[in-house]
Amino acid sequence: VQLQASGGGLVQAGGSLRLSCTASGITFSANTEAWYRQAPGKQRELVASISSDGITNYADDVKGRFTMSKDNSKFSVYLQMNSLKSEDTAVYYCAASSYSDGDEKTNSFYDYWGQGTEVTVSS
Repeated sequence: VQLQASGGGLVQAGGSLRLSCTASGITFSANTEAWYRQAPGKQRELVASISSDGITNYADDVKGRFTMSKDNSKFSVYLQMNSLKSEDTAVYYCAASSYSDGDEKTNSFYDYWGQGTEVTVSS
């Protein structure tokens, strides 16, 4: 299983970016996927998750600004990030879980991880 994340870059505060994550060797339609981020000197944190039936959950500080979606036909998930703030600067990772039960808010629920894509928001 491989997850390939892309779409990061440098953007000004208030701008937008769209991250993509494409999988091989796993069927997104049957799994939960997530986006995590890790800022310098901080722990990796959950940004958003999407279940096999499309139900999304978001961290409080991105609600209303970020939207996670999936396209099962393209084996891809996306994270549309709008109204970006300097505190959104981090390396963003996509993750996927092969488990049908568990807590999607915990790191251990995800057994597949992408390599990360860096997002830098300048103020």
